[in-house]
Amino acid sequence: MTTEGPPVSSAPGKSDLRFLIIGAGMSGILSAIKLQEAGLDNFAIYEKADRLGGTWRENTYPGIACDVPSHFYSYSFAPNPEWSHRFAPGSEIHAYFEEVARRYGVASRIQYGNEVTHCAFEDGRWKIELADGTTDQGDFVIAATGVLHHPAYPEIEGLDSFGGAVFHTARWDHEAPLAGKRIGIVGTGSSAIQIVSAIVDDVAELTLFQRTAQWITPIDNGEYLEEEKAEFRRRPEAMAEIREEVARAFTDGFANVLVDAKSPMIQAIHAHCLANLENSVKDPELREKLRPSYQAACKRLIMSENFYDAIQRPNAMLVTEEIERIEKSGVRTRDGVLHELDILVLATGFRVESFVRPMQVTGRGGKRLDDVWKDGPFAYLAISVPDFPNFFMLNGPNGPVGNFSLIEVAELQLAYILQLVDLVRAGEWKEVCASQEAADRFDAERREAAKSTIWATGCKSWYLDEDGLPTAWPFTFDRFREEMSEPRIADLDRI
Repeated sequence: MTTEGPPVSSAPGKSDLRFLIIGAGMSGILSAIKLQEAGLDNFAIYEKADRLGGTWRENTYPGIACDVPSHFYSYSFAPNPEWSHRFAPGSEIHAYFEEVARRYGVASRIQYGNEVTHCAFEDGRWKIELADGTTDQGDFVIAATGVLHHPAYPEIEGLDSFGGAVFHTARWDHEAPLAGKRIGIVGTGSSAIQIVSAIVDDVAELTLFQRTAQWITPIDNGEYLEEEKAEFRRRPEAMAEIREEVARAFTDGFANVLVDAKSPMIQAIHAHCLANLENSVKDPELREKLRPSYQAACKRLIMSENFYDAIQRPNAMLVTEEIERIEKSGVRTRDGVLHELDILVLATGFRVESFVRPMQVTGRGGKRLDDVWKDGPFAYLAISVPDFPNFFMLNGPNGPVGNFSLIEVAELQLAYILQLVDLVRAGEWKEVCASQEAADRFDAERREAAKSTIWATGCKSWYLDEDGLPTAWPFTFDRFREEMSEPRIADLDRI
């Protein structure tokens, strides 16, 4: 079966352009809402899963919460007075996206269980093929496929031989009972830290296998009182004030300083994390095991109000010896010790280099995105790739990532994209993407700037490419806002 939108018209003011939105997570929902608001109601939303929500649908592990304050990690146009905590739990965030999608009338537009496998630009339009063999066509593709949705599994000998339940944090097995069990967790990223804090008091034994120590900054994740929620309902501008305050603090106190590893603010962040470690961990041997060998914020900074307390519980153990192999009864480390376990949790992150893949994308002249990205993903301003016209990514390669709101990033990017769409609607042109010259210039500038960022100071993280160069936005967040405010027409290849 083929579903085709109306043909492209060159008439000024046309509103019959068809949009294909791939993904119904945070960015996909945002795209649909904003297209409707712009009078562009001819769109389809394709979602590979059976529910919306993206990473907040996939990740349901104990203790999951956002590390961005709730009133900042919300759509600017849909404040939520009902957040229970300063940093919202994952289930509330998922419910928030579901409620917003219903409220704005886009939930019913999502086509679930429809994974897009191929996307090709032919005869001036994008043609997509779905896993069930059906096809669709449109004038624009908005790839809202996200970053944290392809689990990365560790290559450890014997992993398949473990006799108990074993699963990735993004595939949490809620049928596996934790109470009274011996739990092993491989990894020390945000997910692992949250899980340790959430389950340590419920399990018999908890063993955390640490390859790399993490810097942790303390947070106060207090509950919002009913009086505060009532005030938010009565006076929505109170939420806007919090949002603006947090946004400015994150931008000036964190996002803007990451680009300069020698910044005094970075030194202050490091000192704050160091004091947290020194003041929180009593046992000197454990403290040294938990002490990172790199500068704070080189890896994604982890926020926790109680991890150091949790890892010092009598039933918790931190193992820094390298894992040699997995056996039926547990994990064998290189010192010969067998750590017997009932459940093994893999908190080993995601394949963040995938972006739109495994979907196959073909642009002008049969150019394959996989070939363009053979040395690593890149995109002009994190949105567009040369020779892939009318194909735009939200939270794509080289975009701002880290400890701030990806919702704000997506909103800024979509506003930029809609400016390009407006020019097509006005009949200025039919096809638009970054020019090769502009993309090459941006990538060269990005690579040079990345060398002086905090991420390039000697740690291993998912921000780095195979050559060890940070792939994240290496400029200030203020510059990102400026770049998104208005397209540079001279940088665009347009027909």
